[in-house]
Amino acid sequence: MSIDRALIDAALAALTDPNTQRPFAAAKSFKNVTVDGAAVSVDVVLGYPARRQFDTIRALVADALSGVPGVAEARVQVSQDIAAHTVQRGVKLLPNVKNIVAVASGKGGVGKSTTAVNLALALASEGASVGILDADIYGPSLPMMLGIEGRPESPDGQSMNPLAGHGVQANSIGFLIEQDNPMVWRGPMATSALEQLLRQTNWKDLDYLIVDMPPGTGDIQLTLSQRVPVTGAVIVTTPQDIALLDAKKGLKMFEKVGIPILGIVENMGLHICSNCGHEEHIFGSGGAERMSKEYAVDVLGSLPLDIAIREQADSGHPTVVADPDGRVAEIYRTIARKVAIHIAERARDMSSKFPTIVVQNT
Repeated sequence: MSIDRALIDAALAALTDPNTQRPFAAAKSFKNVTVDGAAVSVDVVLGYPARRQFDTIRALVADALSGVPGVAEARVQVSQDIAAHTVQRGVKLLPNVKNIVAVASGKGGVGKSTTAVNLALALASEGASVGILDADIYGPSLPMMLGIEGRPESPDGQSMNPLAGHGVQANSIGFLIEQDNPMVWRGPMATSALEQLLRQTNWKDLDYLIVDMPPGTGDIQLTLSQRVPVTGAVIVTTPQDIALLDAKKGLKMFEKVGIPILGIVENMGLHICSNCGHEEHIFGSGGAERMSKEYAVDVLGSLPLDIAIREQADSGHPTVVADPDGRVAEIYRTIARKVAIHIAERARDMSSKFPTIVVQNT
């Protein structure tokens, strides 16, 4: 019995990506569909990292193909191909860095750095090549959170090789100074240091570079938004009204400079007593949801107020690596997947496809 190719195409067209809730076909995820006797082969190429879900997606597609009359064998290969996506107008991509994600907050103390580190580790755990830059020049925390000691090596006296922690490339001013040495610098010095860290680090083929921003909307934020190719921003807040007020200012700043908001992460949304199990919204509830509706951006996830998150970050083994199968690590991976999907749905950067035209007088 010969296989009707139209039925194969129809079966594939009916499949929905469980992560995006959109047809695989709409994202052009199906490649190399071939029929060989009673066997059908297809490659599924995702535009976002989801290595932990490859088996689920493979089974979903194989089941659909096996239901087509005449198909005795379904050969499904799942992979991911992360592309570079558009950034602000007039800003060129960094060499070896496809996408830059700024993780920001309007005020300090809302868990922004913890979120940035776990976001980077979650993307890496899903198969992406990830780096993280500590842009908080005055209060660098990345060395402690990733448990990295030492200084970056310079192969040529002008650039630095990133250090590595838990499979993530990293750089921070904290690697270059003594731990208790304060950075008593004016704004221009701090912004210059940030640009050097960003541009003079030899990042190695990154799919994503996570930038842990300092709190607020000052010189460093302005420099990053005007001169650094940022694919999108993630806003971190607590449900507290004061935190939300400042988070809205950070969101509006990115909007004004043309950087899309990928979503909001609500930290410390719910506390569960470790002794009695009583649940309490210490910092209020529903704040991120209200902000989401007001500004038409997604809530990527809500994280509990949990002492283990703090202890794991302080020990140099953040939650995603310390307890990879736990509930909180799964929340971080869900947030990471949503961030990557939002990026994948944006227009691709095509600047590398066009030749550089130079006009000279002869």
